Amino acid sequence: MKISVPLENGLLADEYGKYAPASAMLADHPIKSFPITVSDLPAGTKTLALTFVDYDSTPVCGFTWIHWLAANIPATMTDIPANASQDLADQFVQGRNSNAGALVNGDPQIITGYVGPQPPDQTHDYTLRVYALDTALPLKNGYWLNEFIHAAHGHILDHGKIDLPNRA
Repeated sequence: MKISVPLENGLLADEYGKYAPASAMLADHPIKSFPITVSDLPAGTKTLALTFVDYDSTPVCGFTWIHWLAANIPATMTDIPANASQDLADQFVQGRNSNAGALVNGDPQIITGYVGPQPPDQTHDYTLRVYALDTALPLKNGYWLNEFIHAAHGHILDHGKIDLPNRA
């Protein structure tokens, strides 16, 4: 299984992170998700799921930051377009990102779905994992990462991983 995401000068394009134009921001957070192409899916793949996290955030905020969780993406959607988190939100379910737990009075519009990178200190490597699953998972919008892990157990046929650097 292979994953590809277009990069600009080896980095995730600015439009998907902290330097996004105002039209791609909500409550000072970038909300335009990047395009993803998936290929070489194993036989029997019914749905895809993804996790997009920042392990480099741990020294900054004390934990791994979750930027995007999505599941039950149809296996036929191997070209996930830019802004799918917003434009195609009715075609798959999306989980809570770290804004759900980190913000005391957070804007409910930015706690589920994609919220882009905003590294405060230096370039961070953001880890995208895409999973090929043999079934749709019993998840609803707003699920937590641990719920995905439990629901996906025994259903992951394969997965791919790519690190996407984003500048501070």
